[in-house]
Amino acid sequence: MASPTRAGRLATLRQLLAEARYTSQGELIDALAEEGIVVSQPTLSKDLLELGAVRQRAVGGALVYAEALEAGESAALEKLARLCAELLQSIRHAGTQILVRTPPGAAQYFASYLDLAGLPGVLGTIAGDDTVLVIATDNEAANRTVGCISEMTKSGRPAVREDS
Repeated sequence: MASPTRAGRLATLRQLLAEARYTSQGELIDALAEEGIVVSQPTLSKDLLELGAVRQRAVGGALVYAEALEAGESAALEKLARLCAELLQSIRHAGTQILVRTPPGAAQYFASYLDLAGLPGVLGTIAGDDTVLVIATDNEAANRTVGCISEMTKSGRPAVREDS
């Protein structure tokens, strides 16, 4: 099995943090190994930092790793803008469907930030290995979303356009 890309590893780690509670990096290393990803402790530490993961008190009192989402949609939008500039290879749309191409292994990571950013008029995403399908609420929302993503790809900075 080919080693996943860094973006693929981060997407898997984000999914693990969303689905279960891990009290140690050792538990996370084991969980990643079950997903076919072998990672060293220093690499995992860097990945957790990149995702903004923090240790929080769970209901039972134990400290667990969780992705820090308190910063809300603005932080996700900032990250999405950077990812657009770094990862987006092409964007096309027809009607309410938008097709975004990324490097292999990066689509799920990209789609997760697209979902977190909460762009107006976006119902949701479906991600494969290198392709994200974005579903918009209507044709006008699709046009705005394509314009917004295209602008962020050029600038690397947030460019949310409100309904006009």
